[in-house]
Amino acid sequence: MNIMLNLRAVKGRAYPRIIGALREPSWVFWQTFLPILGMAAYVYVYRSLDAPKEFEGFVVLGGVMTTYWLNVLWGMASQLYWEKETANLQLYLAAPMSKMSILAGMALGGMFSTTVRGLSIILIGVFIFQVDFVVTNVLLLIAIFLVTLVALYGMGMLFASLFLMWGREAWHINILLEEPVYFLSGYSFPVKALGSVSAFASMIPFTLGLDAMRQLTFPSMAEWGLLLPEVELTILVAMGVFLIFCARAALNRMERLGRAKGTLTMRWQ
Repeated sequence: MNIMLNLRAVKGRAYPRIIGALREPSWVFWQTFLPILGMAAYVYVYRSLDAPKEFEGFVVLGGVMTTYWLNVLWGMASQLYWEKETANLQLYLAAPMSKMSILAGMALGGMFSTTVRGLSIILIGVFIFQVDFVVTNVLLLIAIFLVTLVALYGMGMLFASLFLMWGREAWHINILLEEPVYFLSGYSFPVKALGSVSAFASMIPFTLGLDAMRQLTFPSMAEWGLLLPEVELTILVAMGVFLIFCARAALNRMERLGRAKGTLTMRWQ
């Protein structure tokens, strides 16, 4: 395997997403401002109920991680299907490099553009909603954040191959996965409040990553934590490895089916 060739492929797929975010500042504004409106509603609900200030921070942090989930769905999971519809997929399949490098480049580019929006949401939470973040372990927080992204985008890589094989249902599946995951991840509330359902919800990397980061940034509310952050980090590492392995297996299966049926790159299939 040509390592340099694959690295160039990663750069080639990450480049347009990074540069695109910088060339169109208006995208950053609208993709940040509109989600904040929904987040602000939960913040003011907690204020009207005189809930602890930390619950407002839960919502802000949930809003940040939600941007990554949306990018995984619309920027990763559906990408290969959209490339097929625009007649670009055959170019990817004919290129002499690992197809995983293409997905890795998409993931890195998506992480950059989404991180810009996430930082904007944090700044708004700090300066407008007056949310105080008290980080107890910086290194552990960074590790959990990065591993959560690896697991999330590993799931996106897996979905990219599955959605391509499933065809036009990709759009509907994305819509179906938005709101249920918001609920199961505890986007606007502590996931521990779900009770026994939280065990099922913890199968989503978003859920464990968000819960662990909340415990490390709001230590006074650690009683609402689902598991210890160290335990959640271990589970997230296992999830990341498993999802990337499954993504590679699904990608190989997709290519085999394409060669067998000859319809993989045909539109409307």
